Amino acid sequence: MTATDHALELVHAAARAASDKLAQQIIAFDVSEQLAITDAFVLASATNDRQVKAIVDEVEDKLREIGAKPIRREGERDGRWVLIDYGEIVVHVQHEEERAFYALERLWRDCPTIALPADVVSHER
Repeated sequence: MTATDHALELVHAAARAASDKLAQQIIAFDVSEQLAITDAFVLASATNDRQVKAIVDEVEDKLREIGAKPIRREGERDGRWVLIDYGEIVVHVQHEEERAFYALERLWRDCPTIALPADVVSHER
């Protein structure tokens, strides 16, 4: 089984939203083979807590525009690692220090990556 077309649409919208707010290291994984609870993870990072919150707000706004509402949101108070669960996809926005420490890419490296649209740019410092 692979991620559904709807999940891919959500992934692309979330990645574009993160890119619009200058997120770094944007990557998406198809985790549908390993997890029954979701199809895809989107990872993005930021250099400070305020930028984490700005990325999260933009992702929620853009996904709301296409009819997606989060089931759950965790970690917003600290602004270091915010998880937004949409059921079909889960978006992780992390401060760059949490991103390096938890290394989610390493945990999910056996999962295929999802190609992101050409207009999604991972901004670097």
